[in-house]
Amino acid sequence: MEKEYVVGVDIGGQSAKIGIMDRFAHIVARKKMDTKIYGAQDGEKFMNDLSNNILELSSQVSVEAIKGIGIGAPNGNYYHGTIEDAANLPWGKGKVVPLKEYIYKKTGLPVTVTNDANAAAIGEMTYGTAKGMKNFIEITLGTGVGSGIVINGELVYGHDGFAGELGHTCAVRHNGRQCNCGKTGCLETYASAIGVARTAREWLDMTDEPSSLRSLIDISSKDVFDAAMKGDKIAVKIFEFTGKMLGTSFSDFVAFSAPEAIVLFGGLADAGDLIMKPTKDAMEANLLGIWKDKVQILKSGLNEADAAILGAGALAW
Repeated sequence: MEKEYVVGVDIGGQSAKIGIMDRFAHIVARKKMDTKIYGAQDGEKFMNDLSNNILELSSQVSVEAIKGIGIGAPNGNYYHGTIEDAANLPWGKGKVVPLKEYIYKKTGLPVTVTNDANAAAIGEMTYGTAKGMKNFIEITLGTGVGSGIVINGELVYGHDGFAGELGHTCAVRHNGRQCNCGKTGCLETYASAIGVARTAREWLDMTDEPSSLRSLIDISSKDVFDAAMKGDKIAVKIFEFTGKMLGTSFSDFVAFSAPEAIVLFGGLADAGDLIMKPTKDAMEANLLGIWKDKVQILKSGLNEADAAILGAGALAW
């Protein structure tokens, strides 16, 4: 019997990653596209280039062996196969882009679209830490904070396809930070990589406490992590604060879906106990008694470089 494959595509503001994978999660061919070159009027050009790259890559295993295409994208709508008002994609901001329809017409292959955090949750459930779990929440800690919610083994999409924007739940009710979404106080403004760097800049301005971070012109979350690992007191406090913000919000998330675990994916999750311990402590301190010591906080079991492709590809089987 001829071996079967699917195509997994991860679309981001900086790049689009394309991979051909088999049922055992082996990526047998891959390609990367630069997405920064596509401007506000280049949506059709991007989709055309993406289609051509998919076909070119598929030819390495034979297009006939490809069962379908799964795509994870910012503001990807599972129900409609569209990208809708994606702020970090110039050609998607304020628009409804018919991604599924276009790619299908160009390739002739079945196409499934979802948002990037949902794709990560599907990958986690199929190949990662959440394999075998029926109830969990995937939290992606990157430039922003994304989430995929799984209840009774099913991803939650809501009535319009956009359920799972936990990064835009309100973590600070009054005088919260301004978020790019237009709201204030969103969890994303505190617990994302950008949020960690923002905390560092604010705290350094508010205190004279010595810190190696003061010598840096443009502070990143990686800089804060490196400083914390060397014992920098402000950097350690920043991770404690970030974990507290995450854990307090997690206690609210537990209250509405009672997950077996909350799985953390992305760069910040690699900080280990620096982020895990304060997050767990804050969650437990704010949980209702019926859930205390019942909910695990786990690190993703997916390789970060492959996770988006695997999750998107799993949609297509």
